[in-house]
Amino acid sequence: MGWWKKTDFWIALILFVIGITGFARGNAAIADPGQDVDPRLAWLYLLAAVIMLVNGILSHKQHLRDLEEQQAKRAAQTSRQEATPR
Repeated sequence: MGWWKKTDFWIALILFVIGITGFARGNAAIADPGQDVDPRLAWLYLLAAVIMLVNGILSHKQHLRDLEEQQAKRAAQTSRQEATPR
């Protein structure tokens, strides 16, 4: 699976865009209705984007390790089957 298919990266992108919007248009533009406008809100969205990006990277690396392990098991099984006399 390609990294672009992981939702962690898409969520990180969305959070990044929201954070940048907060810097460009003000925190009131990204605050939830009825929510007090926190002066750190844009920074919190950017922090959340970084956390999701790191989570996506770690998750993708683990996925690649699992794929390599599965391929190694298949290769070992294939070589054992070929080495077995019939």
